[in-house]
Amino acid sequence: MSRQLQGGSQGGSEPASAATGKLGSVFWTSVGVAAVFVAWATFFTGNLNRVTASSLNWVTSSFGWSYLVVTLGILVFLVFLAFSPAGSIRLGKDTDRPEFSTPAWIAMLLGAVMGIGLVSYGVAEPISHLATPPRGLAEPNTHEAAVRALQYSYFDWGLHAWAVFAVFGLAIGYSTYRKGRRPLVSQLFTPFLGDRVNGPIGKGIDVLAVFATLFGTATSLGLGALQVNNGMGRLFGVPVNSAAQVLIIAAITAIFTLSAVTGVSRGIKMLSYTSSTLATVLFVFMLIAGPTVFLVNLYIESIGTWAGDFFRMSLQGTAFGGLEWMQAWTYFMLAWWVSWGAFVGIFLARISRGRTIRGFIMGVLTVPSLAFFTWFAVFGGSAIHVDMFEGGDIAQQTADDFGDAFFATLDHFPLTGVTSAVTVLLAVIFFVTSADSNTYVLGSMTSDGSLTPRRPVLVLWGVLTGVTAVALMLADGLSALQNTVIVTSLPFLVIIACLAVSFWKDLATDRRARPAGAPGTAPDEDEKEKADAAH
Repeated sequence: MSRQLQGGSQGGSEPASAATGKLGSVFWTSVGVAAVFVAWATFFTGNLNRVTASSLNWVTSSFGWSYLVVTLGILVFLVFLAFSPAGSIRLGKDTDRPEFSTPAWIAMLLGAVMGIGLVSYGVAEPISHLATPPRGLAEPNTHEAAVRALQYSYFDWGLHAWAVFAVFGLAIGYSTYRKGRRPLVSQLFTPFLGDRVNGPIGKGIDVLAVFATLFGTATSLGLGALQVNNGMGRLFGVPVNSAAQVLIIAAITAIFTLSAVTGVSRGIKMLSYTSSTLATVLFVFMLIAGPTVFLVNLYIESIGTWAGDFFRMSLQGTAFGGLEWMQAWTYFMLAWWVSWGAFVGIFLARISRGRTIRGFIMGVLTVPSLAFFTWFAVFGGSAIHVDMFEGGDIAQQTADDFGDAFFATLDHFPLTGVTSAVTVLLAVIFFVTSADSNTYVLGSMTSDGSLTPRRPVLVLWGVLTGVTAVALMLADGLSALQNTVIVTSLPFLVIIACLAVSFWKDLATDRRARPAGAPGTAPDEDEKEKADAAH
């Protein structure tokens, strides 16, 4: 993801208060608790694992349903908002227009989704579901299992994730560009709290936002290390173990911290374009080299099944079992999206100033979701074809080592060495660009919303992010990453639910105060133009 969020917008300036860079209680509290957590994970690893495991079971068994209800509720709210008269309100002044053309904006949206998850889960999730179909809905390694495998992959990486990001992006863009508030999560609650957003309650909200972002980033770093380690193991014989993964995290942390400190936005932008190009080339290669007709048919059928079962999947809990599966997949995925909400929301707001609410929602919900669906269908579908019809054992290799799934698939197609090298390079670039931007956002959120956080602050958050990822990897690998992100995201889930209500309150207040016929009042601009034309 590019560092677009650091620059200023054309046609307007950021709120003056956002440039203070003040270090206060949010910074010191966040750093202090993060340091305590790292020490706990390092010196009392067994205790950490026991506490997070028991907390995970309590959180998911007692409140797992809340992840389903809140994310679906936000999605319904956004669709309603897009088609309401408020949809014509702009993220900015009424005279503002988009800084970026629609094709450029869509390209940046796709850049935002090009993350380590594409490599980590693009094959691993569908092939795992083929071998162990979700909720026992099919027999393993059957036609129905293949369809269900992609159906649930679409669910985990589609509309629900982008609804979380979109509501954050809308609220932050509206609050910052239209209301002139600081780009902090706490400021989104001004309609409810008034001046109290600057007090202890608001600071508590910002601290929770920092921790959700920190653990979401640490999880991505851990997954990225697994991918890079497996790729380097295949290419150069590097041992695939925790020591190698720690070294990889350390090296990448040094790179993205240096990038964040020096502000080499041009270099990061170039890397983002490079990653998009490499991902496109790899995708086209697999589409051509793979079983193309099979992939197209599987894609169409799985999309139909996903659409038909959408609301059932969205509300299917654990009243009759399935808690362990939900912890490993749906609950973890939803918690991961929640933890990334503030970061991706800030990025989306930054590139969307001047766009209408309707255009923003339609673009953010549909474009990235379709990109993920297509990627999973091509790479996951190719792996499914290998295992079902070519005697492959990709599912078994994935069960043995989750990070090996993508490379195990490439082994069955031409130019394995080249495609594996491209995948490793792609993972490294995703690694660096996302972590670089995340470090910037953490620095901004703990610097009173400053758009230019101090270098020592950026260095500190870069180091803390890397150290947190290492501590969790050494504690219990992928399980520790998953457990921690679920447990720590629950309080932030409550904040997201309240944020949506607060945003609606802000919109309602604004529309009542606007003169009849102004943009965003009924009838909206589009309806008025149609009425005038008909007259």
